[in-house]
Amino acid sequence: MPHLVRDWMSSPVVVVDPDSSVSYAMTLMRRRNIHSVIVDVSEKNPSYGIVTTTDVSIKIVAAERNPAETTVREIMSGPLITGRADWTLKECSKILEKYKFHHLPIADEHGTLIGLISATDIFMSVEEQGWDEEKNARF
Repeated sequence: MPHLVRDWMSSPVVVVDPDSSVSYAMTLMRRRNIHSVIVDVSEKNPSYGIVTTTDVSIKIVAAERNPAETTVREIMSGPLITGRADWTLKECSKILEKYKFHHLPIADEHGTLIGLISATDIFMSVEEQGWDEEKNARF
């Protein structure tokens, strides 16, 4: 079985408005059991950001900011680097390592976001599928 991003990514992508409160984004993440949300910055010029649980930990908790009074625009990272659904997990892992990311949005050939893959998803793939020399060649 090929180990492709499409087989392990989460879909659909959860998107929030940049002026939403961090509290709202946190509630979405908790209720959907996810660790990041995409921030839709502009309808006319599709540019996206991302807010992760790590951002909340560092930019809200450690900074002693009130999440109800802080917008996601204030703590998001961006612009996004995206991956492709037809990439192998090895290709995806190299991008995550290169940029020190834990979450990678996945876009189609038109740039539309179609999913999101995390380091945890890749971990689960390796744990579920196993890892040996034969499979290593296909990752």
